[in-house]
Amino acid sequence: MKEFTYVIKDPLGLHARPAGMLVKACAPYASTVTVTAPTGKADAKRLMAVMRLAAKQGMELTVTVSGADEDKAATELQAFFEANL
Repeated sequence: MKEFTYVIKDPLGLHARPAGMLVKACAPYASTVTVTAPTGKADAKRLMAVMRLAAKQGMELTVTVSGADEDKAATELQAFFEANL
């Protein structure tokens, strides 16, 4: 299991566009990807679950990756968060 934290920098938070991009970024991985925010926990491969977090700017997210390709997935998803959120 790999885990990293990220503080949202986007002024609009984790709204529909970046949530959709996150779901697409997670789709190719066999690993389970979970995003935990102060507002709850979500399967990062499910758009409505991610949007239900209602994550705002300044919130700290914990991303947990578990599975066969967790090393690659965690590294690439951390880069995704830095570039898009």
